[in-house]
Amino acid sequence: MSTSKKRSDCPISSSLDVWGDKWSLLIVRDLMFSKQCTYGDFLKSDEKIATNILASRLLMLEQNGIITKQEHPESKVKVLYKLTEKGIDLMPLLIEINLWAEKYSVIPESQSMILEEVKKDKEGFIGKQIEVLKREVL
Repeated sequence: MSTSKKRSDCPISSSLDVWGDKWSLLIVRDLMFSKQCTYGDFLKSDEKIATNILASRLLMLEQNGIITKQEHPESKVKVLYKLTEKGIDLMPLLIEINLWAEKYSVIPESQSMILEEVKKDKEGFIGKQIEVLKREVL
């Protein structure tokens, strides 16, 4: 859903219109950890997104200013997707989702170790991660 069409003025509803489906935050997650991805990179994720869904979500995220599409330096057929500043600003949301998941489900040990660092100084951790992402992506 583009930013011009909103179901309501509720900030939660408006936000969910942009990134609240089953796949959009997984695309953002992949970009946060990889900095940039090709279409094929997204298809290789463990969640196995269908090509039609991926194309739809990438377009919607681009139209809403969460990601940007750039020419691939090594191939005219491929494009690179990167987070915008607006996309990077979703980092705190992803951290909170991870903390919630840790509380209510079993998560991999590697994630648990990262979350232990987050809990020591959440704001500091998030700020540092956002700074690194902005430096590398923007």
